[in-house]
Amino acid sequence: MPVIIPAYLKSNDTIGMLCPSGYMPLEKAQRCIETLQQWGFNVVVGKTLSNQHNYFSGTDEERLHELQLMLDDDNIKAIYCVRGGYGLSRIIDNINFDKFIQHPKWIIGYSDITLLHAHIYSNYNIAGLHAPMAAAFNEIDESREYIQSIFKALTGKHQLYKTAANILNRTGICEGELVGGNLTLLAHSIGTKSDINTKNKILFIEDIGEYKYAIDRMLMQLKRAGKLDNLAGLIVGSFTEIKDTFISYGKNIDEIIIDAVKEYNYPVCFDFPVGHTAKNYALVIGVKYKLIILFDEVMLQSF
Repeated sequence: MPVIIPAYLKSNDTIGMLCPSGYMPLEKAQRCIETLQQWGFNVVVGKTLSNQHNYFSGTDEERLHELQLMLDDDNIKAIYCVRGGYGLSRIIDNINFDKFIQHPKWIIGYSDITLLHAHIYSNYNIAGLHAPMAAAFNEIDESREYIQSIFKALTGKHQLYKTAANILNRTGICEGELVGGNLTLLAHSIGTKSDINTKNKILFIEDIGEYKYAIDRMLMQLKRAGKLDNLAGLIVGSFTEIKDTFISYGKNIDEIIIDAVKEYNYPVCFDFPVGHTAKNYALVIGVKYKLIILFDEVMLQSF
């Protein structure tokens, strides 16, 4: 079945903003709110933005309640998750998606939000938007092009992303539905109701703050679960703030990834602008893309 794409946004449509995982103070999201309003959207700010319960933006019950309210509210056409962190896996199995299935809306975010994207796509075949969150709007000079990609995606503009070639790339051309996101969350979802089917898909991965051995372990988890076997292609985004152990692991991140996919022959792209940096394009989970990896350039085009 073709993926279900939520209705594209129009002027005066309402976007709900919340924190379903980690805590964020309201002032750090203010520029994001103002930009969405400048784009012509109405904004409803949830109570979990600026709420704090230890690490989280509220108790599990508070975060679940607000996410459920926005999923069920027909007046809200998109839900902007303003921060990731950790917390969705604590509430996701208690979310009721009945009204959301009847009236799909855009879920926007990345990092911990990867789990929500994967769950919705795997269970209900509904597209979501892996995209920069509120903090990115505070670095608008560095991330202007990438922030604009959010607006284009939400309003239905087909996009062609181009990036420089990497000497490690495995050249080729492929097409397939795009899936993926944060590597930690993808590995975390294996064996759960949020597990994704990667067969004939273009998979993209990124991560932050992990040890090298942990990256290798998560790739081995994906590999053992068959998630790397039959890909149409692989896109490697940014792996930032990566740490090493006292006794060095002995490989850099690129070498770890190359080793994990060395027996496969699908195209592989390194250093694609997606992940925990200012260079973070909005990508629509579940829709068909064409990936072209040439010796001097990489192109990713939505259909």
